[in-house]
Amino acid sequence: MSDPGKLDRIVAEARRQADQRALTYRDRALKLYPWICGRCTREFTRANVRELTVHHRDHNHENNPPDGSNWELLCVYCHDNEHQKQLELGNTGAGSAPAAGATFSPFADLKARLEGKKP
Repeated sequence: MSDPGKLDRIVAEARRQADQRALTYRDRALKLYPWICGRCTREFTRANVRELTVHHRDHNHENNPPDGSNWELLCVYCHDNEHQKQLELGNTGAGSAPAAGATFSPFADLKARLEGKKP
């Protein structure tokens, strides 16, 4: 019989490691870049820096180069907006198969019909 708490421990450890990684790259990003949102240019201070997030430009949270070249600081609103745009692109945009067009063409044989009904 398997250990029922094993999955909980694995998930908790994964979350702890992700939180630790986030703190590490967030701290580095806050030291590298000015505390300004890269989209709306809102400025941040120690009082509200918690609203400034680190966005991974390539959307790979494991890609954390020491020079910070994969990061940009975004306020929570711009960060949410950026991820929403990516979700929308993933569903309908670049890289996905083109959406199927209409299959019914009401005027497909219009010319033939008009030629057959000449007075």
